Amino acid sequence: MEMEIILVFCVLGMTILLFLTEWFPIDKIAFLIIVSLVLLGLTKPEEAISGFADPATITVLSLMIIAISLEDNGVIEWLTSGIKRVSILPLILITPVFMFVSASISAFISTTAVVIIFIKIVSQLSAKYNFSASKLLMPISFAGILGGSCTLMGTSTNLIVNSVARNLGAERLGFFEFTVFGLVFLVIGIVFMTIASKWLPKDKSKDLAENYGLQEFIFTVTITEESKLVDQLLSESILEENPDISIIKLIRDRKVVNAPGKYINVKVGDELVLMGTVEDLAQFVQKENLLLHDERNTKDKIQQANNIEEKDEESPVMKYIELLILPGSNLIGSTLRKIRRSSLYGAYPLAIQKRKNIRNTKDRLIRKDINDIRVKPGDRLLLELQDGSMRDLERLENVAILNEHELKSSVPLYKKYITLFTLLAVIGLASSGVLTILASALTGIGILLLTNCISLEKIYQKVNWQIVFLLAGMIPLGIAMNNTGTDTWISEQLLEILQGQAPIIVLGLIFLFTMLMSGTISNNATAIIMTPIAMSVGAGFGLEVKPFILAVMFAANFSFFTPVGYQTNALIYGTGIYKFKHFLIIGGILSIILWIVGTLLLSTLL
Repeated sequence: MEMEIILVFCVLGMTILLFLTEWFPIDKIAFLIIVSLVLLGLTKPEEAISGFADPATITVLSLMIIAISLEDNGVIEWLTSGIKRVSILPLILITPVFMFVSASISAFISTTAVVIIFIKIVSQLSAKYNFSASKLLMPISFAGILGGSCTLMGTSTNLIVNSVARNLGAERLGFFEFTVFGLVFLVIGIVFMTIASKWLPKDKSKDLAENYGLQEFIFTVTITEESKLVDQLLSESILEENPDISIIKLIRDRKVVNAPGKYINVKVGDELVLMGTVEDLAQFVQKENLLLHDERNTKDKIQQANNIEEKDEESPVMKYIELLILPGSNLIGSTLRKIRRSSLYGAYPLAIQKRKNIRNTKDRLIRKDINDIRVKPGDRLLLELQDGSMRDLERLENVAILNEHELKSSVPLYKKYITLFTLLAVIGLASSGVLTILASALTGIGILLLTNCISLEKIYQKVNWQIVFLLAGMIPLGIAMNNTGTDTWISEQLLEILQGQAPIIVLGLIFLFTMLMSGTISNNATAIIMTPIAMSVGAGFGLEVKPFILAVMFAANFSFFTPVGYQTNALIYGTGIYKFKHFLIIGGILSIILWIVGTLLLSTLL
């Protein structure tokens, strides 16, 4: 094995390790890949940055911009508004309907945007008609992924596989060339998830706001002189009378006591970091005359003292809402302290609930001052704001407002029609072969900009630049694998191992390995790595390479057995409703079924 191939394996291994551990955000990992390839001499500098101008990157970016316009102009919500009428049906009938609609829209629009809209719809319907949201969210997410696998523009993975394959000499995939296969997978997914939803967890509470994170928030409170807790033991004052509230730490005279003992006396000025439901904590703070520990409360107290004679005036009605932080949000990386000091359109962050992931399954693992906790994708913020101010929060980019209040869109109707027409034009031009997907998508963006259906400022704010950087970093890694012969070396080893095996076995193993890899790292990264390997293996056996290309494309999308591989799965996993085992068992069974069926279907093309 040559030294260059060894170096490529080192970069590849480090990349997979960083994806698994989540030590760095994916855009930083991508940039580190670019730097590593240049410093190690595995690519020329111009090759290392070629990913930024690659057709796959620009196409994904263009379709992302169109999806942003569809979402901001209310088109996605408009298209899904009629689905609320089926809420009177039994859940076993609601599930396939929701899955079909989610899949149909996701075939042409960003799956993530569709799932976010459905989270809001399910939130409203679940609270109104008293059914478990958990029975629908996972099926909707899976359906969105399956729907995106039906067309070339359905997912970024499809576009990447097509681009990499074309660069290696393969024919371009047609817009609807693999739709029949995708529809078969979709039908199987709908039938399976409708049956499997019986074993999905039930919501612990019928209050959907609680299911979406209004439980186990973390607050810091200050003991005042007027508090009845002064000079009482923690065991008497809090632990016994408030069993649903947990004491994470006590701060006294700048000294921090983690998990304080129950025999500690409470003193004036003590700060307690508490965890519990919003309702329990709110009642506790009011009953015991405590202060939420932040700068604003002090100002409020002074203002109340200065205006004590004006207490007859009507006080503003305050509401609590929750924000789900999405990838690309400007709030990512900020601390609660920083957010509180900046303008948040009149809303004030009270608490944070960290997203669940493989390494953090319980919020009780947090051991730092909540004001210094940095916001990450999937986290949820509890905000307080005046009634009537919710519309201002629409200005926040890449967040989902999870509550029971529906924000009415003020977008002119003509913008909805223009945006929808633009989408249909892009689909028509690309599917008919008049223009490539890239050319048709760029044309669509031009129409949207000229008609003011989207602004450049909105594009800069709402584009998920992490995905753009991920593609820009992974594409040069694929180039390095090709330049150094790493992909050829891997395929030669596989050819030697698989020598004498039936073609369907070889195809099935490529499908399986790609699926397993996609479940541990990004599906886009998997597609870039596996496409040249699969093509080399197919060519080495003297077989048609297109079934191997399609196997990588479908398998990279079908990582249902973990919440890691696909962004929509990570979103619904971050809500805290599901555990990792639900993806592993239910998603794993679906993945196995699709692997077997996919291998049999694609083998007909050999």
